[in-house]
Amino acid sequence: MSHFMNTARTHFDAVASHVLGQLTGDESITLNLSAEDTLYVRFNANRVRQNTDVQQMVLSLQLQSLGRTVKQSCTLSGNLDADCDLLSATLQACRAEVAVLDVDPHQVPIANHGSSDDTFSGALLAPQDVVSAILDSTEGCDLAGLYAGGVVIRANRNSAGQNHWFATESFFLDYSLYDGPKAAKGSYAGARWDTQAWAANLARTRDLLDKLKRPTVSVKPGQYRTYLAPRAFADVLGMMGWNALSAAAWKQGRSPFKKLVEREARFSPLLSFGENFGLALTPRFNSQGEVSESLLPLMQAGELRTLLVSSRTAKEYGLSGNAADEGEAPRALDVSCGSLAEPDILKAVGTGLYLSNVHYLNWSDPVSARVTGMTRYACFWVENGEIVGPINDLRWDESLYDALGSKLLALTDWADIDPACDTYYTRALGGSRVPGALVDGWTFTL
Repeated sequence: MSHFMNTARTHFDAVASHVLGQLTGDESITLNLSAEDTLYVRFNANRVRQNTDVQQMVLSLQLQSLGRTVKQSCTLSGNLDADCDLLSATLQACRAEVAVLDVDPHQVPIANHGSSDDTFSGALLAPQDVVSAILDSTEGCDLAGLYAGGVVIRANRNSAGQNHWFATESFFLDYSLYDGPKAAKGSYAGARWDTQAWAANLARTRDLLDKLKRPTVSVKPGQYRTYLAPRAFADVLGMMGWNALSAAAWKQGRSPFKKLVEREARFSPLLSFGENFGLALTPRFNSQGEVSESLLPLMQAGELRTLLVSSRTAKEYGLSGNAADEGEAPRALDVSCGSLAEPDILKAVGTGLYLSNVHYLNWSDPVSARVTGMTRYACFWVENGEIVGPINDLRWDESLYDALGSKLLALTDWADIDPACDTYYTRALGGSRVPGALVDGWTFTL
């Protein structure tokens, strides 16, 4: 276990005990810790452009009193006396705010949902070895990207006696290889740096970049059989986190999957997915400390099993909750594989498109679950089962009812982990495990 894991845990326990001991009357509190000790190294033109160590602990405090709820957060310094004073002041600020709020009719009272303790140790590169491990293998390339590696922690305690701890040691390298204005994107992530696995990952990205040197093919708008590599398919499925699987959004008439929920539509029997916290990408407990099932089926053979239901939504609409977080979006999506083998992908495409990446996704028509986006990086025209050449960027617009329904021809027999690579404020947790997908008649509009 790393030194930071130990010190963060000791400090969190101390400041939590301090503030919990200050409660009076009907007050109850939930505390959430978000902490990290991460090495960040940014590369450009195959050179180090920025490197820094970030060690931080942010504590959020949720106070319930008089039927009202207030949340505030603060950054801890690591000095026990100073942080105890800071939390005392934060508690006083919450009390002042509670006094002027209206009563919340859908407040979910703070309760004891049990305790958990999960620590996942990794085998990361030593900080002094990171640059050479990456740049020695990419000599002669034009690489740009971000390496982030270290400890990420989430912890939760409340005044009802609940106590959760989750710590993981992991890394990701989110990178692109460039040939002038053209680029192929790669991603390597995990809990253990494996030199051979990194070499194979890099070789695949180099191969895509080499294919980008072929003459560009002009593709007209239309419908084409299309293969979406796991990273591209993960981005498409990521739209399900934008209200599609939210029980609150369905009840409020905002869910793009309304027809699916109400059995007016269904997806392909090839498609099954759920939340799988066994991937160790994120803790099972949510911000309220409620613990999800290790495996929560959401879709089985094209039939919706359940939506994501937070306790607040359950109380407001008389539903059964399943420990979803307040945003009711997937946190550890795991999609079942199919039977399409990697050597058979191009043959299965025949004539059509191979998409490595997509971006700029958004709902273009939520009522019909229609999504729009752009192709990006290494995307190719395929003819007679062979890659002919790269394409210019295309805009696509496709209904998920079709793409995940009658148009879904096959899923690959393997899946890739697509970890969250967000670093806004702190290194994110979460991600997905997704296979590649072959879709017939994917619609390109511009």
